[in-house]
Amino acid sequence: MQQTTITELRARRIWDSRGRPTIEAQVQLADGSLGLGQAPAGASTGRHEALELRDGDDDPFLGGLDVQTAIRQCDALIRPMLIGQQADQQSQIDQCLIDIDPHPNKAKLGANTTLAVSLACAKAAAQSKAIALYEHLAAQLPAAQSEQAFKAGWRLPLPQIQIFGGGAHAAKRIDVQDLMVTCPAASTVGEALAWTARVYRAAGEVMRKRRASYGVADEGGWWPDFKRNEDALDCLMESIELAGLKPGEEVWFALDIAASQLFSKGAYQLALEQRALSAQDMIAMFTGWHARYPIASIEDPLAEDDSEGFIAITKALGHKLQIVGDDFLVTSAQRIREAARQGAANAVLLKPNQRGTLSETCQAWQIAQDVGYQGIVSARSGETEDHSIVHLAIAWGVPQLKVGSFSRGERMVKWNELLRLEDQLGDRAFFAGAAALQRIRS
Repeated sequence: MQQTTITELRARRIWDSRGRPTIEAQVQLADGSLGLGQAPAGASTGRHEALELRDGDDDPFLGGLDVQTAIRQCDALIRPMLIGQQADQQSQIDQCLIDIDPHPNKAKLGANTTLAVSLACAKAAAQSKAIALYEHLAAQLPAAQSEQAFKAGWRLPLPQIQIFGGGAHAAKRIDVQDLMVTCPAASTVGEALAWTARVYRAAGEVMRKRRASYGVADEGGWWPDFKRNEDALDCLMESIELAGLKPGEEVWFALDIAASQLFSKGAYQLALEQRALSAQDMIAMFTGWHARYPIASIEDPLAEDDSEGFIAITKALGHKLQIVGDDFLVTSAQRIREAARQGAANAVLLKPNQRGTLSETCQAWQIAQDVGYQGIVSARSGETEDHSIVHLAIAWGVPQLKVGSFSRGERMVKWNELLRLEDQLGDRAFFAGAAALQRIRS
């Protein structure tokens, strides 16, 4: 029996950062190595992403979100198929999960179930080989791709970090879901995080001076109280300046509109300002914002099924900034190919639980590179203490990383892991920096 042979699979209920149930898979190998995989959950989810498997019962405290069915599926369906497999063969492990549940949306097992198992196998294999997870995952790439990706060393991703949370992450106190900063002028990850810490603290001070009421949103950013969406943009600009940094030179904005959440009755409803906008109105608004604010990236500026809107905004602004597809692309290789054919978007958000396995997520990134898209590995609003997505970004050479704000343990465990890896890798790695943003206004 080989040392990476899977000898046991267990699943259990744990709790995510919102205090909701999620599933953790535990894989044990012949040599005693253990891997734990934890599934995150989103608040604003795309209609086309793979499904979570939830119990849907009438428990008044869990709201139908329990995962006992997923746990039973692990034991009854996945465990018998996985025992005896080699955990260090990720593509075979993931194909086994796909064979059990061939539905593209993981309707039978649930993407939360399959991702937990996929990730647990990868972590057990890395432990068995006494190497870091990013090294193990990089070794799973095709030889030609691996050689091309890492010939200059390991690439450390440029962070996108939330300062203000809105939309579904903050009870829709503002319409824009995430107002983030990114620091492409920083020379290291450590410097980028230090600059962000200054902006985050300055934003709190600006809000105190404005006598605005505020709290903490789902992803750790400030939960704002503004009368207009542009007030949040103005506050972010003021915060960067108060932090002693230069907007548009050292620090840029990255926005997540999550426009699918705004679309209702044939228009985009900006509840904060009591306005209903067409797609063209939205594009005009973003064009005006881009002229006034240092915006480097806009995620989901139009709704997930508004392909024409995505084509139009990419034509209008795609040569100046990132137009990122999240709900629009849902980490789907097929949707990325089609979007590229249409000229819609120029960057993809990569969320492993939108597809359900590491292999399918990696395939989406491979296709994105083939069609010339930029990439951002992303956490979800309902997170765990697992920091694996940091390793995914490094292993696959994805140039940007988004895990939420600069507070709360489930966020900081990921940023701190990135700092550790920068320190450990030393001159074997380089910071993506400005090169991560190929499209930025002149």
